[in-house]
Amino acid sequence: MADCPQDRLVPPGSEPRCPVDVTLATLGGRWTPLVLRELLRRGQAAYSELPGALPALSDKVLSDRLAQLTAAGVVERHRTPGWPPRVHYVLTARGRALEPVMHSMWEWGTAVRDDAP
Repeated sequence: MADCPQDRLVPPGSEPRCPVDVTLATLGGRWTPLVLRELLRRGQAAYSELPGALPALSDKVLSDRLAQLTAAGVVERHRTPGWPPRVHYVLTARGRALEPVMHSMWEWGTAVRDDAP
């Protein structure tokens, strides 16, 4: 892999430029990859469907992770009018492009788990 010399002295708070850093910033935070995994499985999901798939995840963290993925352009938020209002999340092309990354993470994690003593 190529070196990212321009990132050696990146000031705190600035946007990452190294491709690995960009990916980690998008997927950063506990639960973010698992929220993305659920959206990849389903293609789209209502907000109310996600806690069933990730029961240990609090509503606040779920909201934060969905907002993070939306801000990164990975997910689009759609609100259906009516009462109660319904919100569902759909992967963007950028989000669907993360599928091979998530698949590689799955494969690596499976191999490490299965090799554990």
